[in-house]
Amino acid sequence: MTAILIAVDIQNDFCPGGRLAVPGGDQVVEPVNRLIEAFPHVVLTQDWHPEGHGSFASGHAGRAPYETIALPYGPQILWPDHCVQGTPGADFHPNLWANRAELVLRKGYRREIDSYSAFFENDRATPTGLAGYLRDRGFRRVVLAGLALDFCVLWSAEDARRLGFEAVVVEDACRALDVDGSAADARRRLTEAGAEIATVGDIVGVPA
Repeated sequence: MTAILIAVDIQNDFCPGGRLAVPGGDQVVEPVNRLIEAFPHVVLTQDWHPEGHGSFASGHAGRAPYETIALPYGPQILWPDHCVQGTPGADFHPNLWANRAELVLRKGYRREIDSYSAFFENDRATPTGLAGYLRDRGFRRVVLAGLALDFCVLWSAEDARRLGFEAVVVEDACRALDVDGSAADARRRLTEAGAEIATVGDIVGVPA
């Protein structure tokens, strides 16, 4: 089998009640668990920020969450403090079948640069090492689900395609933040990148 499931950032801070809650974020847990049950190979990504991370609005005087600033690697949306290392908000959602993962990839741990993609930091050049892991194990097709569709899932899919992998985004196992129309823009960008858009039923063969 050359396909692997990558479940992106299904963490407490991205679910209702969290510091950076994605609307309906907890609704991805059940469909992602259905995918986990269907896939023998699973990777989980985990946002893992140090306190005072450069993407946090709290570290920029006079700035508010969701404003965009220029950093050395490009434009950066400022976020509420979230997924701080070792805090409950950084933990996976308690109902996620996280124990099925072969690899947990932590990202965003460099204080000076954010990391949406599972493959690269936000400079789009510093690798996480995931591509090498997948290639060494013979995976050529990545199936992506999780949070948020318009940021970490999108960037991961774009980078997967750029690196020569087939990429499938399971849209009904994702939810979007939708910052200034970013959800619609994500769907456009996924199509332009050559990513396939699918449903859980398409993947597991049984409609929800």
